[in-house]
Amino acid sequence: MIESPLERLAKTHPDLEIWWDSSPLVYNQWVRKMVDEAEPAGRQILEEQLARLYNADDPAASIFRGCTTNPPLSWQAIQSDPIFWSEWVDELIESSPGLSLSETVWMTYKEVVKRGAEMYLPIFEASHGRFGWISGQLDPRLFTETERMVHDAEELSALSPNVMIKVPASMQGIEVVKILTSKGISTNTTVCFTLPQILASANAAMDGLKIAEKNGVKMKKWRAVITMMIGRLTENEALDVQAERNRIQLSWQDKHWFGIAVFRRAYRMLTEGGYASKMLACSMRVGPNVAGKMRFWDVQKIAGGDIVYTCPPYVLEPLFEIGDALEFEPEIKRGVPQNVLDKMAKIPFCIQAYDPNGLALEQFNTHPSTVSTIENFEKGFAGLEKFIGERMTSRHHKALSK
Repeated sequence: MIESPLERLAKTHPDLEIWWDSSPLVYNQWVRKMVDEAEPAGRQILEEQLARLYNADDPAASIFRGCTTNPPLSWQAIQSDPIFWSEWVDELIESSPGLSLSETVWMTYKEVVKRGAEMYLPIFEASHGRFGWISGQLDPRLFTETERMVHDAEELSALSPNVMIKVPASMQGIEVVKILTSKGISTNTTVCFTLPQILASANAAMDGLKIAEKNGVKMKKWRAVITMMIGRLTENEALDVQAERNRIQLSWQDKHWFGIAVFRRAYRMLTEGGYASKMLACSMRVGPNVAGKMRFWDVQKIAGGDIVYTCPPYVLEPLFEIGDALEFEPEIKRGVPQNVLDKMAKIPFCIQAYDPNGLALEQFNTHPSTVSTIENFEKGFAGLEKFIGERMTSRHHKALSK
């Protein structure tokens, strides 16, 4: 058996987890694309490796230990099978004529999450709740509405025992993490880029655990992960603007060392502090090219920790393309080049992300990466709303013509 890059990565730490970052409903379609586009000579090996990532015949034997989604990815799942979802939405409209557009959108979104959770439920059951979680994200447009987020989180959590709630690391979202934890609801803090946000989420979960223990809430199958969106931090234009303003030249390598430095420091602080939350890396970018060889620093430089990687197709495809040329060693506890730290110390954007006190809770909602990411996530619900709105209009016109 020839191991895939993910199987070699997983060996750098016994508790390292790799998750699929997209709706499980599109996984088979992506596999077919990968195999069809592969060189004939390597097609069989690739097919065998991909079959081990998510084993449809025996999900509990899969390399993937969980799954993350977001509104744009859920919208992609619907777009991948428009005939099925058009019929499903039409039946919902027909059977529940009193539903508003927003209610119909929410019910459709929940159905996407539910169907994905069913695919990972065997992993959850076989591991007694340790693995097999799928993240259902709250409506990003409500990231300042505490009560509504809690209400919607409870609805999503009720869909399946392996649904984990993606809560934004907004000022209000931090409170939601505490409330949900106190109820025994697992969370995945998202829209998260900075060490202050990570620590606030970790502390909120610990506060929630204390409340849960006091109230006798069963926490045996509770989990919390904190997502750091590495690429969405390092690629934000505010970093370039502030660097230029301070007459600092940042290379591609400098930017990515910045993201790696924040993740490594967060991992160290959570580990040494005995926090219950586990760090999760996402938004990783391929590169750089070193001595003529392509590398994947965002993945490689944090290997060897008790962490989660969540990998969408744009991460998996270059990983498999580079293949055996990628080496994985336990690097997460290593230091960061001093010249990079020196540059970071002169850029407010970097200080806010790297310093545990770099941001106040009240500043979480206006951080440049938060603003841009929320806007991107909103498009997922906007696309779904348009699709369902058109179905509702079509059904209404048909009813009038009868």
